[in-house]
Amino acid sequence: MEQEGIRINKFLSEAGVCSRREADRRLELGEITIDGKIARMGDRVLPGQQVACRGQAVTAEEEEILLLVNKPVGIVCTTEKREKDNIVDFLKYPRRIYPVGRLDKDSGGLLLMTNQGDLVNKIMRAGNMHEKEYLVTVNRPVTERFLLGMAGGVPLRELQTITRKCRVEQVGKRMFRIVLTQGLNRQIRRMCEFFGYRVEKLVRVRIMNLTLGDLKPGTYRSITPEEYEELKMLLQDSSSETVYAADGQQCGPGKDEGQGRGQEEQHGTKRRAGKMEGIKGADRIP
Repeated sequence: MEQEGIRINKFLSEAGVCSRREADRRLELGEITIDGKIARMGDRVLPGQQVACRGQAVTAEEEEILLLVNKPVGIVCTTEKREKDNIVDFLKYPRRIYPVGRLDKDSGGLLLMTNQGDLVNKIMRAGNMHEKEYLVTVNRPVTERFLLGMAGGVPLRELQTITRKCRVEQVGKRMFRIVLTQGLNRQIRRMCEFFGYRVEKLVRVRIMNLTLGDLKPGTYRSITPEEYEELKMLLQDSSSETVYAADGQQCGPGKDEGQGRGQEEQHGTKRRAGKMEGIKGADRIP
């Protein structure tokens, strides 16, 4: 631990308690203490100090855990116990872990669960441009015009932004593959709706170098040493600054099929808000 201590939200994240965002929320609620005193945002933990969260002592995690989970439809990516279908209770894993980003309740596929806060931040921060890949089935035949529209950047009125350009390819009459490097609230569903399509099935099949493979829905496995080494290599130049959604409250602002909304998404929204003027329903692809 650094001589001057470590910020309390980072301490909780690295201890595997929750993400930094969720730690900030718990700090605001007065649920965190340092040596018995209620901690505040920005407080630092010095060597030897005792930290507690909701009355339970917090100690640093010794074992690094990273699980690949095939999340079934109907399970919610949150650690909050008030949600009866939360992912933690569903998995019943014996150690404290939390989701890396989220998949909507109505979506399935690859979800990462870990106790490594820094890893979460590096994967989830949209500015790091890490890929997430999805297979999507829609309610009517996919056309070339639809694919070009999806790939070129889609205006989302509700979020006052335009999506990043992305890779899209048809894989079936009503199915396509899409690779995103950002995460906006229900992004893929909103993109499809703009063109008059409705998502019937959405499955995430890849996060960076990690793939769903033949994992059955509701099962999980640990990352292999080879996968972990490759992942660390891909993340070595990634920033671990504040991430907008990895855990708790169903990820708060920016929740979506894949990941939380990064700071640059918020800034980009302001920069691009003017471009939304003049976009009408008539611009939709029939």
